[in-house]
Amino acid sequence: MRIAVANDHAGYPLKLAVVQHLEAAGHDVVDLGSHSTEPVDYPPICAACARRVVAGDVDVGVVIGGSGQGEALAANKVRGARAALCHDEYTARFARRHNDANVLSLGARIVAEELAVDIVDVFLVTAFDGGRHQQRIEEITAIEDEEAARG
Repeated sequence: MRIAVANDHAGYPLKLAVVQHLEAAGHDVVDLGSHSTEPVDYPPICAACARRVVAGDVDVGVVIGGSGQGEALAANKVRGARAALCHDEYTARFARRHNDANVLSLGARIVAEELAVDIVDVFLVTAFDGGRHQQRIEEITAIEDEEAARG
């Protein structure tokens, strides 16, 4: 699987562990930065990750910050991105199953490294259930379209 990963300075150490884990599992990782613990503004980095996902350049994205909240918000500003902030395997599983999330957001100050890689693994192997949930995804897309038309 091809996976884009993006982070802010607080997420940098966890990003290193996640990337190492993904590469060891045979995934192709596109590291969009940041590349240190020096303070950086995360919105453009996380939006770049979401844009890669929406464009189809990668299969999924992972954004990592201190809480993961701002990273999810920034990624979700990209039309077609469905970023989910997940703190455990349950939220990762249902973000994929019910919401067809295509970007995973992690909080490095919230989840420990071992849990973070477990969350990533669950996110990657869980498929979208479709069915009744597909209509909801279409409704979300309609809202995006309406907002885009408003200019």
